[in-house]
Amino acid sequence: MSRATVISIAAAKVLFHLLTATRYGIFRDELYYLACSEHLDWGYVDQPPLIALVTWMARHTLGDSLPGLRLLPALAGGALVLLTGKLAQELGGRRFSQALAALAVAVVPVYLIMHHWMTMNAFEPLIWMGGAWCIVRAINTGELRYWAGFGVLIGIGMENKYSVAFFVLGVVFGLLATRERYVLKSRWFWIGALAAFLIFLPNLIWLVRHNFPFLELMNNVRRSGRDVVRGPLAFIADQANILNPVLLPLWAGGLAWLFFGRGAHRYRVLAWTYCVMLVTFIVLHGKNYYLAPVYPILFAAGGVAFENVSKERWKWSRTAYVVLILIAGIGLAPLSAPILSPQAYARYQQMLGLEPIRAENQRAGVLPQYFADEFGWEEMTREVARVYNSLSSEDRVKTAIFANSYGQAGAIDFFGPKYGLPKSISNHQSYWLWGPRQYTGESVIVLGSDGSGDREHFKTVEVAGHVEHPYSRLDEHFDIYLCRQLVSNLRTMWARIKNWS
Repeated sequence: MSRATVISIAAAKVLFHLLTATRYGIFRDELYYLACSEHLDWGYVDQPPLIALVTWMARHTLGDSLPGLRLLPALAGGALVLLTGKLAQELGGRRFSQALAALAVAVVPVYLIMHHWMTMNAFEPLIWMGGAWCIVRAINTGELRYWAGFGVLIGIGMENKYSVAFFVLGVVFGLLATRERYVLKSRWFWIGALAAFLIFLPNLIWLVRHNFPFLELMNNVRRSGRDVVRGPLAFIADQANILNPVLLPLWAGGLAWLFFGRGAHRYRVLAWTYCVMLVTFIVLHGKNYYLAPVYPILFAAGGVAFENVSKERWKWSRTAYVVLILIAGIGLAPLSAPILSPQAYARYQQMLGLEPIRAENQRAGVLPQYFADEFGWEEMTREVARVYNSLSSEDRVKTAIFANSYGQAGAIDFFGPKYGLPKSISNHQSYWLWGPRQYTGESVIVLGSDGSGDREHFKTVEVAGHVEHPYSRLDEHFDIYLCRQLVSNLRTMWARIKNWS
């Protein structure tokens, strides 16, 4: 019964994401990962290589459509639901706890966002949960070989997103703080550590060869003030909000159960893992959603705790809480999934009186940033094509399309062939590594600029078009400039215009 319920919840989540996959448009980061998939490498300025490879695989098996691109993230969301139910079972939970934990994961707003797109964030929670399951299996069975599996997952996680290192930090601290510290002497633990290192090694070599561009990028981001910095209390409050406030008793209760619950002392390493990561992200001023991948562990533990306290007198509370979760989940879903039209979304948000929690200081406009980043890309490309195709055939051959952000560049690369455009060039993130190609700067169409810097570098600068979409981010409203006769060769000045931010 419980297994069928968990499977049904997982299937419903997958179906939901597939049905909403085409509601809006393609996401900014998806455009970038598509571009990266055309330059497969062992690393990129702002991420490890796995997302580019996964995007390449999706593109070459399922095509360029949004349902094809977003199938794997949706399946990752369904798998996360299944694994959460499985972890609840490993923690000693019976039917209700497994179903409750699965339901909680299915309706979490931040997961609805994550599993809507082809991004690293779609797969990160699944990798962390796999690691947690290996830990609990090792504890329950006494078979330390599961730590080798943990290491393999961490290696894959490092090729997906570097933040898995904070999960490892929390786990190691948890081992040191509990009776499970004996694991650190096991050969299986170190076999797992070696496996993780070997899987990560190709990317590590790439990072060394390129002077660790990710660290330079993170330093630039911190100095620019791009990310919203939250104080300790605000950061914790954000966790409750992005996870759905109704679920706060479940995951907070799960944390308490892991620390103090009867029979739960064996799993206390997981509680310490959470606490260490919480403190670390607060101290390092991490984004409020960086901790999101760890919460399925607490939902599983919370399901067990709730099942235990409600098994006799308070059985009625089970139905009441499930109904409350469903009502809150359905009510909040339009704020984190593209269910409504943009106009209806704006009205619904105003009716609820809930402001989206920001992770970055961006001028989003009518829609929150995560929705606004799905609008305006093809319209921008069409306007660029109008400018480009107004040039003579002789001028078009030597005219570069230069974008000041990877979103604009990715849009030109993705939609451009439809409108007869060449591939773009950009100084942003990994596009800078790919260089200016054959262009000299004799003729350049510039995107995402206010024109001031361009007038310093070109002999002539003229406004040739304008980009503006009612639902895109406000910083994606700009004039298109046609610039001619760069004062120096583009290739020689390329090193000076790098923009890792």
